[in-house]
Formats: sequence, C-alpha cells, structure tokens
Amino acid sequence: MARTRAVPSPASSSTAASSSPTGHSSESTAVHIRALLPSLQPSMRRVADHVLADTSATATLTVTELAAASGVSEATVIRFCKAIGFAGYPQLRLALAAEAGRAQGADRSGRVIDTDIQPGDDLARVVEKIAFADARAVEETGAQLDVVVLERVVEALTRAQRVDLYGVGASAFVALDFQQKLHRIGRVAFAWPDTHVALTSAALLRPGDVAIGISHTGTTIDTIDALTEARAHGALTVALTNFPRSPIAQAAEHVLTTAARETTFRSGATASRLAQLTVVDCLFVGVAQRTYGQTVAALEATRSAVGSRHTPYKNGIQRPS
Repeated sequence: MARTRAVPSPASSSTAASSSPTGHSSESTAVHIRALLPSLQPSMRRVADHVLADTSATATLTVTELAAASGVSEATVIRFCKAIGFAGYPQLRLALAAEAGRAQGADRSGRVIDTDIQPGDDLARVVEKIAFADARAVEETGAQLDVVVLERVVEALTRAQRVDLYGVGASAFVALDFQQKLHRIGRVAFAWPDTHVALTSAALLRPGDVAIGISHTGTTIDTIDALTEARAHGALTVALTNFPRSPIAQAAEHVLTTAARETTFRSGATASRLAQLTVVDCLFVGVAQRTYGQTVAALEATRSAVGSRHTPYKNGIQRPS
C-alpha cells in the first residue's frame, strides 16, 4: 500500500483556508518549513532559519539578498525552495508576504509574543508565553492536518479488530490517553510503553489490525521498531509525528503530523503533547461517529459503572441520592 502523508505540499494543498497564491494558508507555510527542518541539508537549513526568524522581512528580500543574509549561494536558496515544495523563490516570497506581522506569532489582540522563555521572565510572563505557545500548537496542528489521510485512518480504526499504540516518554501518555478513549467506547486497544512488550505485541498483529506509533521527533528507535514489526506482520501502520520526513514516517503507511514549537525548558514534553492529543481527539471522535449506536451504549454503561465512585456533591451542590 502506498504511504500517505498528512503534510501537504505548499504548492498544491487546499486543506486550509488561504489568502496566499499557493493555495496554502500563509501561517501553514511557516509550519511546513519548520516541520521539514531536520531533513534539510545544513546550507538549506540556514536559509530556513533566516526565513522563520522573520517571515515579514524575508518577503521583502530578493533572492540575492536572502542568499547573502543566510550566508549561502543563490543556487542554495532555489534548492531550498524546491525542497519545501515551491517551484522557485518568487512563489515562496509571495506566500511569505501573507505572513507580515506574524514572525513570532500574534494573538487576536495583535500583540507579538516571543514564546521562548527567558531567565528573567516573571511568572506572569511565563504563564502568558506557555498559554500562547500551547494554543498555537493546537491551532496550527488543526490547520495543517490532512483530512483525507485522517479519514483513511479513522476508517481503518473503525474496522480494526485490534489497535496497538506505541510511544515512550511524553508520547506514552498520549498513547495511554488514546487507549482509554477507545476502550471506553468498546474498541479493543492496547498502549505499550515498554519496548519489549510493544515488540512482542506487534509480532502478534495480523492484517486488519492497526498499529499507531507516536513520536514528536520521529526518531525514537523503540517506537520505530515496534511499528516496523507491526507492519511486517500485515497490520496497517500509522505514524503521528511533528516531522514528516523523519524515520518513523518511513515505517508507516499513513502519516499524521502535528505542528508544535517547543520552547525553553519544554522540549518534547508539553506543546507537542497537546498537539498530539488534538490529533488523537480527532481520530477518536471520527471513530465514535461511525459507531454511534455502540458508542452511546458503551458510554452509558461505563458511566453507570463508575457512577458510585463519585461523592454526592457536584459543583458544590449535593446531588439527590
């Protein structure tokens, strides 16, 4: 089966609302570049870093000026444009023009917020930056999520007799959350944060089963190996990662991506987790819709089962016994 990816090409996507000539939202152009950073050659990465540092200023530069500012040749700038899906620099420049004033992100009031936490920031500023970065991770993930690929994964999950979920570290919590959601509506799902157990479980999967590997960087060997093992035994494999050209994407038939930017002290742990949970929620609701009758019955049964485990108080008001 051909692998499908949830990272649209800037030149062809129509999954997000757009004011740019590429047909891709101006915001997701930067998201797309950021997602491809690890796969770019060092010289092209210098161009990407300069573009992402100030999209507004870059949109005013000629190709010669951008090359000089990045310390590379004009040919490298052109190669960079093609590597991220644009025909050339004019197309990228037009797309970036729509990002004026949003170099580091602006909230709805128009304020510009640098989300990198500094040693001298007071706690109120830290709260503001964390809240802004987390909200942006959710919004940008939703904006760039490929609904076509999402639909295929939802359909596979709906038909699956069994679902395996792999993730370690912070991604393990996301896998466990998805297992709890699926199990609550009567789906057979298992989350395996232990590498050995994940591999042995993957070896028992069969065609018709689904295996989902979750890794923000896409380079976690434990998760990649479990997903590879599952695919070898005929299971349909899905990768959930922030980087579409990462190794885990090569082990999967379908790739769903997040769009999280980690800040100081928070690498791989918070914004990325919220972005992953956003995708998980979309998958869960999609499955729940397609199994509506079974879902409602399961939710009622499980709610009744745990009902006695709550106190008689709710929101400060005593409920009738």
